[in-house]
Amino acid sequence: MRLSELLAALSMGIDLGFGQPMEHVLRQSRIALQICELAGLPESERAAVYYTALLVNVGCHSDAYEQAHWFGDDIAMKATKYEHEAFSLADIASMLRLLGSGSTPLHRFRVALDFAIVGRREVDGMIAGHAKLARMLGEQLGLPPEALAALAGSYERWDGKGWPGNVAGVDIPIASRVVQLAEFMEVAHRTGGTASAIDIARRRSGKQFDPNLVRLFVADVDKVFHGLDDLGAWDAIIDDEPSLTARLSAAEFDAALTAIARFVDLKSPYTLGHSDAVADLVGGAASHLGVSAGDAVTLRRAAFASGFGRLGVSNAILDKRGALSTGEWERIRLQPLLCERMLHQSETLDHLGRVAVQLRERLDGSGYPHGLAGSAISRSGRVLAAADAYQSMREPRPHRVALTTEEAVLQLRAEVSAGRMDGPAVDAVLHAAGHRVARRRDGPAGLTSREVEVLCLVARGLTNKQIGERLVIAAKTAGNHIEHIYSKLAVTSRAEAGLFAMRHGLLTDD
Repeated sequence: MRLSELLAALSMGIDLGFGQPMEHVLRQSRIALQICELAGLPESERAAVYYTALLVNVGCHSDAYEQAHWFGDDIAMKATKYEHEAFSLADIASMLRLLGSGSTPLHRFRVALDFAIVGRREVDGMIAGHAKLARMLGEQLGLPPEALAALAGSYERWDGKGWPGNVAGVDIPIASRVVQLAEFMEVAHRTGGTASAIDIARRRSGKQFDPNLVRLFVADVDKVFHGLDDLGAWDAIIDDEPSLTARLSAAEFDAALTAIARFVDLKSPYTLGHSDAVADLVGGAASHLGVSAGDAVTLRRAAFASGFGRLGVSNAILDKRGALSTGEWERIRLQPLLCERMLHQSETLDHLGRVAVQLRERLDGSGYPHGLAGSAISRSGRVLAAADAYQSMREPRPHRVALTTEEAVLQLRAEVSAGRMDGPAVDAVLHAAGHRVARRRDGPAGLTSREVEVLCLVARGLTNKQIGERLVIAAKTAGNHIEHIYSKLAVTSRAEAGLFAMRHGLLTDD
């Protein structure tokens, strides 16, 4: 198993989260490797460029909940990244136009006031945190030190005005500088051709981009873009994997898939820990049903991958408290299909996609995305659907609180009675749920039981006031708890706190 295939599949979701066509990241990776060749970089730096190019923006969805709070549609906001140079008047005007979009004029006015007070500082902090989170994922995936350093510096600028703004010029890892140039050149070339790419590279040389790399790029631009459209981007980037390739054992593959699934779950505070919980449920259900060892492994892996399609849906929809419009529902219905398409091109992952896509299918044909019915839905698909439904019911959602165990059981039984869910699959999932161990309420990182409660609530996106109301404490007290928690965990954001909570199994009973 090759790590490159898993990262390339994930990159398809990153593309969607930035409003870009699938294979944008794969194409920027090919461009980055061509620039590597022009610069004569050694193999170790080539490997760093390769993995950094695939993962550079993986952290950008981790605070999509906060992005949607400020800008309405987090994907629309991120899509503007390539339209204007950072800090330019056009960039600032574009950001201001998006504030509170999709809401009433009064709400947009209030958001604009809040943004003027704290918003810009918060957004800067989020951007700086993206590189930190990408590096954290890289560590979990076992990437080489050069790649980790490059991920940490991936948003720095040559002129020192980047994020977090710790380094400038040649102090920025060379792999970071190569990938940043390649990322913007891919979009410029795809949307405006070679002339547009050269123009942007020259105008930002010495500011955003390394002027030495720009000179190399401009001097041999035809070589950089040669054959970019002639060969499928997937095959090309897998074939281009450096000789220092990361081959994974089955256990390493599972660990990598788990780590990536947890990062995907960060997209919304309402889905924190969802993938872990569903995987545990299907694992227990498979054992109860006597599923073969191979099919049980596939089912558990499909559970981890089944949420990948959420990357292509705006949090303005995922976290909406009111009723969804027809268009919004159509976007929701695309999630399993997007997941399938992300995994389809890999021979290693395709069979997981065939199971994961059945996540929301129902026996009576009322499900989506394909409207499968009866025997057209595999047994694995039926078990995954039951596990996902049960776990979703047990988690809070924007429009409701988490259902109790009894309420979830009644709803699942009603689905069986109505002919929408498979009885044996539901029985197996409920059997697995009944034998789950209650989460610990104290211990990790020295957190007290109360701090664990506060951590889970802040990870879910609740404000200090809402946490206070939930736990019957003052909002100020909740704030003090959060300050102590962040200090103990050495984190600075909801996303990082949520990742800690998922790793330590603290969200399984929320």
